[in-house]
Amino acid sequence: MKYNFDELVDRRNSDSVKWRELEEFQGEKDVLPMWVADMDFKSSDEIIEALKTRVEHGIFGYPYIDDSFYESIINWIKNRYNWEIKKEWILFTPGVVMGLNIGVRELVEEGEKVLVQSPVYPPFYRVVNNNKRIVNNVPLIHNGEKFVMDYENLEKKIDDDTKLMMLCSPHNPVGRVWTKEELIKLGDICINNNIIIISDEIHCDLTLKGHKHIPLASISKELEERTITLMAPSKTFNIAGLHTSVAIIPNENLRNKYSRAIEIMEIGNISIFGALALETAYNHGGQWLKEVMEYIESNIDFAIDYINKNIPEIKVHKPEGTYLLWLDFRSLNKSSDEISEALIKNGKVYLNDGRPYGPGGEGYFRLNIACPRAILEDGLNRIEKAVKSLQ
Repeated sequence: MKYNFDELVDRRNSDSVKWRELEEFQGEKDVLPMWVADMDFKSSDEIIEALKTRVEHGIFGYPYIDDSFYESIINWIKNRYNWEIKKEWILFTPGVVMGLNIGVRELVEEGEKVLVQSPVYPPFYRVVNNNKRIVNNVPLIHNGEKFVMDYENLEKKIDDDTKLMMLCSPHNPVGRVWTKEELIKLGDICINNNIIIISDEIHCDLTLKGHKHIPLASISKELEERTITLMAPSKTFNIAGLHTSVAIIPNENLRNKYSRAIEIMEIGNISIFGALALETAYNHGGQWLKEVMEYIESNIDFAIDYINKNIPEIKVHKPEGTYLLWLDFRSLNKSSDEISEALIKNGKVYLNDGRPYGPGGEGYFRLNIACPRAILEDGLNRIEKAVKSLQ
């Protein structure tokens, strides 16, 4: 392999939210952070070298975005997902969460409803509630093997006030990579009920062996015309701090509404470093991504094997995508507060509490395994210590 993902990079003095927030805001030291969804790996050499060259130039004025930038996005999506998009469909946002926010503000009136499927990434709720729209929640259900969509309940929940659905694909935190059949069934419900869809596909590149991401909008012309697709290289190449993402909107009417909101808020300018990193990633990052996903999958297998052998009280299923494990602590018969306290105080490890992910999150915690194996093993030892302290 070209890249060494076992390298330990000290992030404690790098102004990392993941590594500083516990100490700064919770007063905890010596706690291993395994929460925020960024990687503890260096980005690809190609991205780092491109940024170094730009820094050495020494002038950081307003960037000009030329056709090569758009072509990098178009080619990446065509080559990986067999979806042919057009330059004029692409808009820029400072991040996928901002992309969700714009969609909710422009496509849903105050007091109207937005479909979400819990447990799901917490900003899904915030962008709805903060804009005085109403969350219409349809929880995922666990069939004993994996989480699946509850189509029957979804159809029942839709009423005249339901205007929009926010889809998480691949799903954070449960790790599903939705199949074409699942997406078609969901799409048909939305088409039949005139529901617009914002599809958060930020984890699209992070699929595990045997699974392939399918952009919802690529399935049919009907879905293409009612879907806003949000993508970014940030999770894929560990460049979230550069705040660069795209909204792909084939429908001209939807795109004009969305574009006008970007203009009003003056947020459509992309940074010189973000633009460079995106183009470099999509043009030259394929080998790095291949290798990092092999490492991530080996970490996932290691973590699941460790948990099954040493902490059987925790139930875990192998995800189909992302670098996140959705850990079920419910067999301990302890509250989320008790588990959280044991993890931090006794195990000295911090995971994401499942409750902010909505109904169905109680008793679950999210573990980020995108780190060198030595850190992962240390973290699992700490989780084991915490669980034993509760028994």
